[in-house]
Amino acid sequence: MKRLERLSGQLLSSTAAAAAAGAVPCRPANRRIPRAAQTCRSITTKTRSSSLYCSRIQQQQQQIRCQSSATPPAAEADADPSSAEEPAAPPPEFANEDGVSPPNVPAAEREEAYSGPPPPLPSPHPSRAAQSAKLAALHARLSLSSRVPVQTLARALVDPSADGHPRYSNANLAWLGASLLQYHASEWLVARYPRLPMAINFAALKGLVGPPALHQIARSWGVEAAAAPGEEVDPGLLQYDATRGSVSMNMWGYVRSEAKEIQKYKFRRGMSSRILYDDAFGELLTKAPKRQGEGQGQGAQGQEGENATAATTAIPNPNPEVSGARNHPDSQMLVPDAAENAHANFVRAVVGAVYLHCDRHAAKRFAQAHVLSRRLDLAGLFAFRHPERELTRLCAREGFEAPLARLLSETGRLSRTPVFVVGIYSGRHKLGEGIGPSLDAGRTAASINALKSWYLYSPGDHVAVPSDAFAEDGSAAPWKPLYVDLGEVVT
Repeated sequence: MKRLERLSGQLLSSTAAAAAAGAVPCRPANRRIPRAAQTCRSITTKTRSSSLYCSRIQQQQQQIRCQSSATPPAAEADADPSSAEEPAAPPPEFANEDGVSPPNVPAAEREEAYSGPPPPLPSPHPSRAAQSAKLAALHARLSLSSRVPVQTLARALVDPSADGHPRYSNANLAWLGASLLQYHASEWLVARYPRLPMAINFAALKGLVGPPALHQIARSWGVEAAAAPGEEVDPGLLQYDATRGSVSMNMWGYVRSEAKEIQKYKFRRGMSSRILYDDAFGELLTKAPKRQGEGQGQGAQGQEGENATAATTAIPNPNPEVSGARNHPDSQMLVPDAAENAHANFVRAVVGAVYLHCDRHAAKRFAQAHVLSRRLDLAGLFAFRHPERELTRLCAREGFEAPLARLLSETGRLSRTPVFVVGIYSGRHKLGEGIGPSLDAGRTAASINALKSWYLYSPGDHVAVPSDAFAEDGSAAPWKPLYVDLGEVVT
């Protein structure tokens, strides 16, 4: 009994001493941890390190820039409060393939590498837009509304070739502006000149809202281009990369399988196929030509089962947006002339910005004031192959008498430079008059003038267009139907 009491006292005294010293009873050293427990502990550690590193990188990218007219995304309110207390994962250069830092790398060196300067931005930060004198002058020169912020105007000056991200370039704005310009120009041409042949309509549409015309408009606005895009460029300068093809804003169209043969052998394309397959201006769509240094990327499946080669200078698209397809070189929407197309995209983007920040009528008035008000010589777009035959068929279709050429006057018949004035008559009505050095030349010129006077018929300068009935405030005038012609004469 005494021996049992002595052993119990020794045990109680050792337990009290261990508790006073703060010691924790440990397991024996020779005890092995099961393999399942070791694997579970390793996976938990790696997952926690990877998630912390990814969250840290996302927070740093959100703090770099928010180059859009919208406000930057706010921090999540329900974030885990314990994540701020745990150490962040190391940068990639000091981490192994599992995302775990090796023990031989000093902590100070890891912190210095992680807190290094961020990579340069491909375009200026939007916060600099309010400090740019060029941007403010351009905003005032275009008489833009105060509802159009200068940040949006700065975004309109960034071409997709300079910044491939669709949220920071003018790709989406230019896409919207191109559709608006083509719509208003098309309805104005159809309502103002209802007898225009379709080929002349295509040429006139390109002369109004095509890349060459919009390039001249941008130059007349005083837009200056930067030597090279970058973060340090003034936001008031047009930024594009001349070494990369600019994005073409095609609303529709298909790349024909026989496009190479059509270009090589100059095959004739019918008007129906031009309307169905070609672009908005009736021009043949072809694949973008490869530039020097391209053709070494990964293969992509092209049309008709052919293998197309992706360009090494592909425009990045980190977010799966609608504009990603047209920002990729395989979309067949790249044009080689980057300067002309970048200026045209800027004009389109400004129209799209006015439509978004103001309304439909403001965008229409802006397009009428800056684009549709330019003078276009429609008479110079005509090129008749057989004007006399076409005039004869036109008179037969309309029920007129057969055209007859009559000599009105002449001078110097026996000299080196004779002049003959010939008139084309249908019964007693004079259809046209022409001047030429011979009777045949005078008759041809008179037939051409008669055809032009027929096709260039206009009901007036202030003709109503379909978009006039879109007034949402109830101020739209009663709609008057437009004159619809039978169409051109097919010869």
